[in-house]
Amino acid sequence: MQVRDIMNPHVVTIDPTESAALAARLLARHNIGALPVCSGDGRLHGVITDRDIVLRCVAPEEDPLSVPVRNIMTRRPSWVSPEDDVRQAAHLMSAGQIRRLPVVDQGKVVGVVSLGDLAKCGRYEMEISKALSDISEPIRRL
Repeated sequence: MQVRDIMNPHVVTIDPTESAALAARLLARHNIGALPVCSGDGRLHGVITDRDIVLRCVAPEEDPLSVPVRNIMTRRPSWVSPEDDVRQAAHLMSAGQIRRLPVVDQGKVVGVVSLGDLAKCGRYEMEISKALSDISEPIRRL
């Protein structure tokens, strides 16, 4: 089964120049936990999560209205292509402790695959179970 078979093609994105406050509003409005950060041409520059906003903007007492997304986003995010096997997506999510993975085709974001999408596909229970277990595991710091 390919990623295209389970991905959500309705993607909400944000431009890197927009504010952290707008990113937070979009996350809340669409009830999602991550936004691909894309330029006007749809190219992926990063990903911003609710956690990024809290840890990199709110906790250090920065003003979310004046902090651009590019300053707090996760750069060089993992991604998959629509033709990739679902197991590849599960492996990337497991290895990187990622809950949502952008789907990129010809350099542009065309969808997102989430843990929920993997769970609903009804296949590859072992890979999905491992991904969920690894993502839920706290990161060990030295």
